[in-house]
Amino acid sequence: MRQRYFSSKIAIFGQTYNTMKFPVYLFLLLNYYSFSQHQYTDSVQHLRDEHVAELLDPVNQILNETEISQIRSLAYFPVDEHKKVNAVFTEERGKKFQLPTSSGATKTYLRYGFVTFTWENESVRLNVYQDVNLSKKAGYEDYLIIPFKDATSGKETYGGGRYLDLRIPKSTEVLIDLNLAYNPYCAYSHRYSCPIPPVENQLTISIDAGEKTPEEH
Repeated sequence: MRQRYFSSKIAIFGQTYNTMKFPVYLFLLLNYYSFSQHQYTDSVQHLRDEHVAELLDPVNQILNETEISQIRSLAYFPVDEHKKVNAVFTEERGKKFQLPTSSGATKTYLRYGFVTFTWENESVRLNVYQDVNLSKKAGYEDYLIIPFKDATSGKETYGGGRYLDLRIPKSTEVLIDLNLAYNPYCAYSHRYSCPIPPVENQLTISIDAGEKTPEEH
């Protein structure tokens, strides 16, 4: 008996196909998504590898030899494409203020706006900030940062919080890739002065994505 199909035609990526061959197209489509996932995973892993190499290379002088010797490896949550979230950006600039840092000093920041998104069925709002002095440097004019803490802070992840980078959005729709959440240099060395996430950006939920606390010897 000939196999029945539920439609005479189907559109994939804007191209119409005869569904008599639909199982073949479905197989190709699933393989395309699988290949795309592997490409994405590889690209994030490449960024992580570059970060490790840069951080632990004494030539870069980010860490001294003693600090490098204390780090066995950097640790991360597994890359998961589903941890890229569609967010809404609202520009709402505030006044300049002094943001406390890990060293006890302060740095001048400007609240540029906020992003909202859904994570694990929870509504999340995070303020977005601009480093006033950094924004005056070439290449950083549109650089924004989202410092945050969550329920993993001080457990799986660095207690001082983590950061997400963002460029000034050209629309209200932005993609936040939580796989790219990273530690400030203070996670590896006490010599740095890193902004402490404001209370407004200290979440009670877990963001189990991105960088973890480094593994020490």
